[in-house]
Amino acid sequence: RVRIPLPVSNILWEHCIRLANRTLVEGYANVKKCSNEGRALMQLDFQQFLMKLEKLTDIRPIPDKEFVETYIKAYYLTENDMERWIKEHREYSTKQLTNLVNVCLGSHINKKARQKLLAAIDEIDRPKR
Repeated sequence: RVRIPLPVSNILWEHCIRLANRTLVEGYANVKKCSNEGRALMQLDFQQFLMKLEKLTDIRPIPDKEFVETYIKAYYLTENDMERWIKEHREYSTKQLTNLVNVCLGSHINKKARQKLLAAIDEIDRPKR
């Protein structure tokens, strides 16, 4: 057995948790269809994940917790709120934002609104090119 000093252990935990949370958002961004119930289940799954993490480690606050929660909750936004949200949350990739809009199509966003939101995403992405 090799003892790992607590500060090193905490850094390792922080990186693992951050990677796990980023991977969760990437997984959520790969969903092709999702209902309100499906998003609610995502929230429940994430809460279970957090509860287990809090038992495993003393790291507080949990790194990138808000990153995951914010992405899940964005599904419920109205068209106008989502447009504002897209412009304010540049921490998400173009793919993640685009999929969020596409998943909302039909549930509470129509095709015209979808085009408008995709144009907003493209506008944000344009300076990166």
